[in-house]
Amino acid sequence: MEKLLHSSVMITVVVPTLNAELTLPRCFDSLIQATVRGVVREVIVADGGSSDETLMIADAAGARIKKAGRSRASQLNAGGAVARQEWLLFLHPETALDPGWEIEAEAFIARSSLERPRAAAFQFGVDDFDGGARRNETFAALRCWLLKLPYGNQGLLMPKRLYKQLGGYREVRREDTDMVRRIGTRRLLMLRSRAVNKAPLAIAEYAHAESGESGFSVERAQG
Repeated sequence: MEKLLHSSVMITVVVPTLNAELTLPRCFDSLIQATVRGVVREVIVADGGSSDETLMIADAAGARIKKAGRSRASQLNAGGAVARQEWLLFLHPETALDPGWEIEAEAFIARSSLERPRAAAFQFGVDDFDGGARRNETFAALRCWLLKLPYGNQGLLMPKRLYKQLGGYREVRREDTDMVRRIGTRRLLMLRSRAVNKAPLAIAEYAHAESGESGFSVERAQG
């Protein structure tokens, strides 16, 4: 019989920041219900030297603040290194999770085991109503379905044991893509809940990824 990874579901959320005052409150709001339920037990803001009100917002929300380098990989690793819980959720500050996401996360964790640790990401969403937003969501869904390559702003939930086994995030151009590739398609599950991103930031992230190393296209995925 496989030994389960959970005695009780407790998650540390790691949020990498650098001048994120405009988006961080919305991100925090999406964690409130999970915190009330006791699923999220700790929020760490790993900051790369913000000069705006990011740290004040984080402190007022009760988050732990960890100083980090300016690269996102160094921020993610700084937060992961001091996390107290056995599950880590890496979440960008421009991302807000759908209401009820914690229920699905609990179910996923309840089915995880020490012998076969797995990670999970959320569906990509954009907080806008125009056709471009829906188009980006469609392409992201295809990318995840065909290649199992979620973007960094789709959130990444994983056991701390697996995170340490992989050596954390590497200082490469697309640290998020690199991480999910090392996790591997067999160990990555796509949840139904969405990670909804602010429109300008989501589109910028999407465009950067599509022009970067991931090189995603439907044609490439199919053949």
